[in-house]
Amino acid sequence: MQEQQMQEKHMHEQQIHKQHIGKKPRFKLHRLRRRADRAIKKSPPWREYNLSIVVLILVVISMAIGVIEIKITDTISFLLLPLIYSLVMGLALYLAKPFKYIDDEQAKVAEGVMVLLIGVLISKLAISSGQSIDIIFNVGPALIFQLLGDLGTLIALPVALLLGFRREVIGMASSICREPNLGIIIDKYGFKSPEARGVLAIFVIGSIIGTPFISFLSSICVSIIPYHPYAFAMASGIGSASMNAAALVPLVHMHPAMATQLEAFAGCSNILSFCLGIYMCMFVSLPIAEKLYKWLSPKLGKGNASLEEGYVPDDADDDEDVSDGLSFGKLKRWGALLFVFSVIVAVGNFVGYRTSIIDSFIGMLIISIITITGMALERVCPGHIQSIIFISIIGLLVSIPGAPTANFVAHYVSQVELTTICTAFLGYVGIAIGKDWDEFKRIGWRGVIVALIVITGTYLGSASIANLTLFLTGMI
Repeated sequence: MQEQQMQEKHMHEQQIHKQHIGKKPRFKLHRLRRRADRAIKKSPPWREYNLSIVVLILVVISMAIGVIEIKITDTISFLLLPLIYSLVMGLALYLAKPFKYIDDEQAKVAEGVMVLLIGVLISKLAISSGQSIDIIFNVGPALIFQLLGDLGTLIALPVALLLGFRREVIGMASSICREPNLGIIIDKYGFKSPEARGVLAIFVIGSIIGTPFISFLSSICVSIIPYHPYAFAMASGIGSASMNAAALVPLVHMHPAMATQLEAFAGCSNILSFCLGIYMCMFVSLPIAEKLYKWLSPKLGKGNASLEEGYVPDDADDDEDVSDGLSFGKLKRWGALLFVFSVIVAVGNFVGYRTSIIDSFIGMLIISIITITGMALERVCPGHIQSIIFISIIGLLVSIPGAPTANFVAHYVSQVELTTICTAFLGYVGIAIGKDWDEFKRIGWRGVIVALIVITGTYLGSASIANLTLFLTGMI
């Protein structure tokens, strides 16, 4: 009887949620993009020069330290990367309250910047994909089948039950819990449902520790598991641009001669996860999670670690009005922001790799133009086509062998190291996540354990399937 009442409540919340969505313009559905537009409009780059100077200093220090390899045994090691230093230092500066240059205002701007800078990461990987298009076609089946590795998140479900969670486990373990999965769970169960609290909890944890953790996980797995580098590159594409890049950087460092191919596979895999992962969640992993919960809950569900009702991250349902269209003001702010970011990356690239600042800067301008074009097309084209799709297609077209722009683009973009872009990006991320630190602590250690298992499950599951498919098709 109680279960039936819960289902009726969920159905009622779902109907209200759908009615509420139907009243919003199409871009009102993208909360993070709205917050980005609002933050950048309120504090444009030429006003927040302190933030840019701080990030530049973080990047210079991080790239000067470089990669540190820590050996566990003669054959097993993991890497400490510049991107980790940058993230940790950015977070530390925010939490160090006496440091007056980084406060809530800068954290909000940094959070807004992240949405735009994700396009830069995608553009860089898309260009590598265009350069390696022949190899991508040859290993096509592996790229498709590795998506089944997303089901690896389900191994977290029984663990979450043992830790005392209830229906939250359905939201926690049915996916990697990024933005598209967030939308699916909230739409299906309602914003205040236990399932929504579960997916929101993993979303927050993944935003804060997912990037450094998957970088560590990748370096360990590459060191101890005898899979082909292509398989690990494909496994990096889990549907999060920042985690995608962070997982790829250790792999590229260990196999520098294969950098372009590895970036290509990671980029294509991530786009497939963006495009098809939502259907995997809706039609495969979420129904399986429901059935597993019904089967395992009576056996394992004995504790009481449920997240408190009403738990949501800060500003999760913020719908302050922001213009959805394209304007000259937006283009100007995007251009200024990416110009500053390009300077930071070019300087960091010189410090870390002694690459020409001019060449790196030209490469970053190419990447930035592609990013702005994709962002603009999203706002003027009909339908719900995300900017990442436009950015990926443009990056492919301008770099594919035979295109008139291919040699020029390949030459300059190859001067920009993915590690440097990630280091600059995560400087902003570290500052941005500082304001979510209280939410992170409120979730507790049980939620952290579940989140780490979710990330590990999908990464190892995808790598295993990709490696098996490459072997069966004769590619390795």
